[in-house]
Amino acid sequence: MEWTLEDAPAIADDGEMPSLPNLLELSPQQLQGWFAERGLPAFRAGQVRRWLFERRAAVVDEMTDLPKSVRRQLADAFCIFTSHVAAHHKADDGTEKLLLQLHDAERIECVLLRQPRRRRTICLSTQVGCAMGCVFCASGLGGLVRNLTSAEILEQMLHLQRLLATDERLSHIVVMGMGEPLANLDALLPALAAASSPDGLGISARRITISSVGLPAGIRRLAEEDCQYHLAISLHAADDELRNRLIPSNRKVGIAPILAAADDYFEQTGRRVTFEYVLLAGLNDRPQHVRRLAALLKGRPSLVNIIPYNPVAGIPYRGPTPAVVAEFVEVLQRGGLEVKIRRRKGAEIDAACGQLRRTVGSRR
Repeated sequence: MEWTLEDAPAIADDGEMPSLPNLLELSPQQLQGWFAERGLPAFRAGQVRRWLFERRAAVVDEMTDLPKSVRRQLADAFCIFTSHVAAHHKADDGTEKLLLQLHDAERIECVLLRQPRRRRTICLSTQVGCAMGCVFCASGLGGLVRNLTSAEILEQMLHLQRLLATDERLSHIVVMGMGEPLANLDALLPALAAASSPDGLGISARRITISSVGLPAGIRRLAEEDCQYHLAISLHAADDELRNRLIPSNRKVGIAPILAAADDYFEQTGRRVTFEYVLLAGLNDRPQHVRRLAALLKGRPSLVNIIPYNPVAGIPYRGPTPAVVAEFVEVLQRGGLEVKIRRRKGAEIDAACGQLRRTVGSRR
């Protein structure tokens, strides 16, 4: 494992709001409008977006195919990065994790996963902290602080992109870092639209996964907008009694409404839903638990993603033995379900969401 502090665009660290609006908040149409208002050709907007998403510019002055006068106007009106890399961890398996410090001194995490066949997946956060209260997760231990902006979500993508060689590109996005994505769709959806746009990062919508504990209204909004993103629901239990213990926010929702919304999502989008299940030793990995899960999901066009728990310092849960994992998977498969096991990556660099933030500590 290697520990480094990363050079990155410097910003004020006094907790003040950025003095300029973020260029990343502008849609292509808004950026074209900004140029039109100044009597400048609309094609300049396309040049700017290429510099942002393809050529990895950190500051406006690097956009050298724009006239100096245009660069000066842009620099006077906008910033690009309002966050900087506070810490950078590298694992032997190629996983890299960044701890980003935001303009208000809050911190979030994001991860780059290097996988075979040049697959480069990034994991993003949508909130500072989390309000869902999952008892085994480090992200929500301090509660919810605030939502991220669209620009702050996009900045994570660009910081991670800068870790790649010039001949590499980001290929997949999973939104399963800190926070509950469906509780911040107003910011998340514009950010993902930029990521999937041909003049953005050009990542196919079908290579973008949103992971949620299950907010029915948010699931239905995704379905109505027909974004074609892949939906993953963090289930972790097959009955409300146990799920209420693991995910306190479930008391206000319940499993049945979540599954009904997931069924609607499949009907409207044709995209099957993944159900994630973290195995906690002695808590939700017993034979009765897997039988209930198999019965609950039987007949649904879905994928079950089994996740052996990654222990977190200060949280009293353990991962299951390999034998327990194998038996759990076998029972589900005998029940006709398609199952995958998520392999741990970056374990030695606290790659699970929320861990690095707690390890390094808060600047507040």
